Amino acid sequence: MSDKNLNLKHQLVQYYQWLRQYGLNDSHSGNASIKDADSIWVTPSGACADTLKPSDLIECNIDGTLGAGASLDALLHVKTYQTNTEAKAVLHSHNPHTLALTMNSVEFSPIDFEGALYFESVPVLSIAYDKYVEKAPEAVSQSLKTHKACIVQGHGIYVAGKDLNTAYKWTCSLEHSAKIAYLHNQHNKKR
Repeated sequence: MSDKNLNLKHQLVQYYQWLRQYGLNDSHSGNASIKDADSIWVTPSGACADTLKPSDLIECNIDGTLGAGASLDALLHVKTYQTNTEAKAVLHSHNPHTLALTMNSVEFSPIDFEGALYFESVPVLSIAYDKYVEKAPEAVSQSLKTHKACIVQGHGIYVAGKDLNTAYKWTCSLEHSAKIAYLHNQHNKKR
């Protein structure tokens, strides 16, 4: 294994752990991947962010070959890289404020300056839970082809970036914007 490959895997684990550490996922939720040439390194199904190691990551391939034990979202990650050639990292988190604000929405438009700068709007996809594994790869990958992020209603956030840092920045910025919108809504209700 090359030093570059090992470094990318360490970075992926670090960013996945930060999603947990900063309250965007619980211990076993969400998933993450990074693309290196034709290899896509994905967190395993049911991975615990607190104990995940680089050696636990599962290798998939841009041709659609999925490694045994890869996240249930592995195909979604592969399809995202296939449809968005600039994407090199995909993060999936369960941002609590973002999810709470978009339970009945078709899109989220941030009201704060930074959020509006990054996201004109973020689509909210409605996918039935019993059809999620079948429908989500196509729906999410197509949405991420034209948007930095998308939300699967009641489930989670998907972000594709040119690198892990960018994907993480947008994940955090989206949650921060949702928190501001939530606080703004609460303040206005008290008036």
